[in-house]
Amino acid sequence: MSYTAEFNRVVTEERNPNTMDLDVLNTLELVKKIQHEDLNIASVVERAIPEIAKAVDIIHNRITTGGRLLYFGAGTSGRLGVLDATECPPTFGVDPYLVQAFIAGGKEAMFQAFEGAEDSKAAGVADVALAKVTPADVVVGITASGRTPYVLGVAEKAKELGATVIVVVNNNKTDLDHLADVVIAAVVGPEALSGSTRMKAGTAQKMVLNLLSTCTMVRLGKVYENLMVDLKPTNEKLRERAVSIISTISGVPRHVAEGALVASHDSAKAAIVMVKRKIGRAAAETLLAKCGGSLRKSLEASL
Repeated sequence: MSYTAEFNRVVTEERNPNTMDLDVLNTLELVKKIQHEDLNIASVVERAIPEIAKAVDIIHNRITTGGRLLYFGAGTSGRLGVLDATECPPTFGVDPYLVQAFIAGGKEAMFQAFEGAEDSKAAGVADVALAKVTPADVVVGITASGRTPYVLGVAEKAKELGATVIVVVNNNKTDLDHLADVVIAAVVGPEALSGSTRMKAGTAQKMVLNLLSTCTMVRLGKVYENLMVDLKPTNEKLRERAVSIISTISGVPRHVAEGALVASHDSAKAAIVMVKRKIGRAAAETLLAKCGGSLRKSLEASL
């Protein structure tokens, strides 16, 4: 079989019969037609829920026993991994070391396309070495095609080192399947613009990564009800959010919540325990530590 025929067997490279007329549509028709292709993305991700849940349980288990969550990808997939990892410290108050992302071509590839970077298995192996991957870690390879050499190199080396390997792909029966402990396949079909996987495939990947990180952090006790109680108030917006969270959970006026946040040394979770349990910062921190960082357990535990 020729290279072209083999390449076109990948779903993400097929031509979409619904969008063969893009170049002759008026603007309103064009926008409607491309947007219409996005309508099935959520349902496709929904079908992958069992695999996503399995992955979350694995990541939670590895993190609680000293491991890390490490994303690897090229191009759009790599950038989405960087985006998800970067948001974890301010949103959930975790150390940047805990969730990291690596993109083929290095940091510069976030802002400038280095298309050739994805073609090197050796570069993937090198980035696994750079990340100092251990058997305690979870390595998530992100690739729409499921055949990106960079990600294949990552998966092979991570597997060799004993790490858990999860892959997020947009095709069935990919080259990565035999290397993965969990395969999350969100097969959204051909793109409106053939092969442009920054579109439907990228949107599906973003949804999956949102679920992996957010659900893991909920399981780790970083969330109370649906509030991000471990956020870091590093700017005005986040400080306002922290005060609002303290006020809402503790049932106290804003000025009391502001004072508690200051007294807690900018820990919303500790501030809530201080106000609700009527204890000082040191006692609140001790109680939280005793309860594994869980705000709910800290509010319910005997003093």
